[in-house]
Formats: sequence, C-alpha cells, structure tokens
Amino acid sequence: MSKKIEKLFKSYRDQLIHLAKLYGVTEVKSYARSAKRLTISQLELLLIKNKIKLPINRSSDKAIAKHELRENSIRNVYLSLAFIFFIGCMIVSRPYIKNIVNEVKFTYVAEEYKSVKIDKTKKSKKKKVEKREITKEENLNLKGRNDNAISLNAQTTLNLFEELGYDLKGVRAGQKVKPIYLTKLPRDLKTLGDTRQKRELFIKIILPLILDENDKIIEDRKKLFKIIGKNFNTVGERVWLKRRFKEYKIDDQDLAKLKMRMDIIPVSIALAQAANESGWGTSRFALEGNALFGQWTWSKKGISPKKKDPNQSHKILQFQVLKASVRAYKNNLNTHNAYKEFREVRAQLREEGKQIIGLDLTKYLKAYAAIGEQYVRILDDIIEKNSLTDFDKSNLLPTKLKKGVAL
Repeated sequence: MSKKIEKLFKSYRDQLIHLAKLYGVTEVKSYARSAKRLTISQLELLLIKNKIKLPINRSSDKAIAKHELRENSIRNVYLSLAFIFFIGCMIVSRPYIKNIVNEVKFTYVAEEYKSVKIDKTKKSKKKKVEKREITKEENLNLKGRNDNAISLNAQTTLNLFEELGYDLKGVRAGQKVKPIYLTKLPRDLKTLGDTRQKRELFIKIILPLILDENDKIIEDRKKLFKIIGKNFNTVGERVWLKRRFKEYKIDDQDLAKLKMRMDIIPVSIALAQAANESGWGTSRFALEGNALFGQWTWSKKGISPKKKDPNQSHKILQFQVLKASVRAYKNNLNTHNAYKEFREVRAQLREEGKQIIGLDLTKYLKAYAAIGEQYVRILDDIIEKNSLTDFDKSNLLPTKLKKGVAL
C-alpha cells in the first residue's frame, strides 16, 4: 500500500496527511482546523501513537525510535511497579494465608474425628441392643446421649491433637492454642500408664476451655470501659450493663464492683484447681458429671459423694458439657464473698500494670477447701511441678471460619 501512496502523492508529508485523514486521526484534524502546520516528525509521531504503519520512506527514524523507547520504558516501569506490589502483597499476606490454611485443616480434621466417633458410637450401640447386653460402664457412656456430647477415648484424643499439631511444648514457646473444645473427658484417661502423658493430655483438653472463657471476659471488659467512657449510653448498652450486673451478682449496680469482678482467672490457677479437684480428669464426678472443680450444690441435680459426712446434704454440681463447668467456676471466683480478697488483689495488679500470675493469687483461695492453708500449698505445688505459669501468657488461635470445634 505504501508504494501506491508514493505514486499518488508528490511529497512524503502529503502521504502522512493522507494516512491521517484516511484513519481519522483526530489530532491532525484539530491542528488543520486551527491552521497550524505540523512538521513531518510531528505527523509521524501522531500516526505511531494511533498505531498506524508509516510509509517505507519515513524520514525521522531517530525521533520515532526515541518515542517508542519512551513508551516502552513507561510501560516497563508500570509493569515493574505492579510486580513489586504483587510480591509485597504476597509477603504481607503469607502469615494470614498460613493461618487460614491451618484453620481449614484444623476444622476439617476435628470434624472428621467427630463424624468417625459418631458413626462408631451408632454402630456399637446398634450391636449392643441386638445382643441385649449392656454393661454398667457402657450404660454410663450412653446416658444423656440426647445432649449430643461425645466422649472420645484417650488414644483418639492424642491422635487428634497430634494431627492438629497441638502440643504443649509449642504453646510454652508462644504458639497459639488450637480452639478445640471437648464436651467430655476420655473415660479411659486413667488407663494411660505414663503419668506425664496423662497430665499433659488433661491440660491440652482443659486449656482451650479456660482461655475461651477468659477471652469472653476480656471482650466484656473492653465493652464495659467503652460504655463507662461515654457521656450518653444507648438503650442497648444500658440493657447490656443490666445483664452484666445480674451475671456478676451486683444488686446496687455499682460500676466499681463490676470492674473488679469482671476479670480473668489466671490460667495456671484454673488448671491447678481442675487437676486437684478432678484427680487430673479421672474422678467419678468429672467423668459422670463433667465436674472439673468440685463445686457444691444442694439442689436435686448433683452427684452425691460416696463417702459423705452424714450431717452434710450437699452434692457435687454436674454439667452437660465441660465448658459449662469452667463457666460456673469462673462465676464462682468472680462473685462469691469468700474470694473478695482474691478479686481485690487482682484489681490492684491491674492498677499497677502488672501481669496477672497464678502464684501471686493462690494464697487468697484458702476458703475454696476446708483444709485452708494446706489447700494453697497443694495448688502452689501443682503449679510449680507442672510449670503451669507458662500458660498464664497463652492465647487462643483466632478463627474466622467458626468459633472453634466442639467434640
């Protein structure tokens, strides 16, 4: 086509103008209307800009090459910036992606164990009904099945935690605790020959339950201080406050009391008391009634101790799931008059900006058991021998898929 154009037009400039008109280059038209004369170089650059091929005998190769180099350079700069931005995003989001992947794996594996256990339970139950032979221990296992609570055996629980990468060594080193909540303790926990293994498994089971309750308290404290700091509270905030006063048994709606009572229980203390009161998860009260902390009740819903003083009519408070036991224990320490000094010293530690450590507060729990000072020494001994203070700084792994998995 360029040879035909050369024959039709006298000058190279005329060829360029013809091409511009032919392809409707608007810039050339506007220059023509304003009576401005464009140079050959300017015409060539405009055609190149509009991606129109020039005639063979183009005159200003240097100017054109310079223009093409500039356009390529600008494009390369933008591509480089986009690539750097992409790499930066990948680096920044890597921990988040890893967290989500671990969470998906955790949820999948936990649900897998749950479904497997349910299937095994159904098959086992069907088989036993056909034979019409159910032992006393199996009857206790099947009791209360309508609450959907599942009791994994010790080995299955160990395998589950191993599959999820949940080990206490990692937690002590700062690893976040996997939010998996067992609804019942393994009934064969006491069969584990290795005492250390049994204790570590018990801690792994109870630790997420305690941390979850403490997290709820921390969130409530944040909301409380936000409400206190406002000049005017909404209806919803006033209703929330009313419920918290009722939860923490404050009849006069004293905000100072609420601030003092609404606080965490040191993890080391909760673990030590659960271990002592439940025999590291092997007591009859813990296995039959999910009673981790040996709390008393005088209602019908409780388990009677076998060796009870004839003059006493109390029972051990029982619960549908382990988490309910932890919640009741937290409410007990945060509301009962016997632990007022415990709460006051805890508040003082807060005021001084100090970390709340279990060994700093055990001495104020002597009223928890009839043996008083001896009970405090027992708690201190459990905390120190099992290095439970390491867990006072531990945190739950945050999840966005769901709030943990209950088994």
